[in-house]
Amino acid sequence: MTKSELIAQLAQENPHLRQPDVEAIVATIFEEITASLARGDRVELRGFGAFSAKQREARTGRNPRTGAAVAVDGKAVPYFKPGKELRERVNGGALQPASAKATKPAAPKPAGAKGAGTKTT
Repeated sequence: MTKSELIAQLAQENPHLRQPDVEAIVATIFEEITASLARGDRVELRGFGAFSAKQREARTGRNPRTGAAVAVDGKAVPYFKPGKELRERVNGGALQPASAKATKPAAPKPAGAKGAGTKTT
């Protein structure tokens, strides 16, 4: 999905918002995430994931054409760690509300298992 497709989808799902307003909202969110990472802050979106900047050390690389050694400066690179809910949905697990997970009945114990209601003498 591209940024323009995201904007179009959000505008379609929220007919009370004008397209330029949706564009401004999406641009503001992306700009705030980018600005936070540039400051060295971490951005956590519960259920979705966390964005952070990881520091790469300076190293010696190689020019692939000549094979000559080249100094590569250290730099910060953006990193994304997906949240639990996102990982579960991407891996095909149906997303259940937290209340449904907590009230899920326990699986029945197999016959003959200790404490399964069968009495052995």
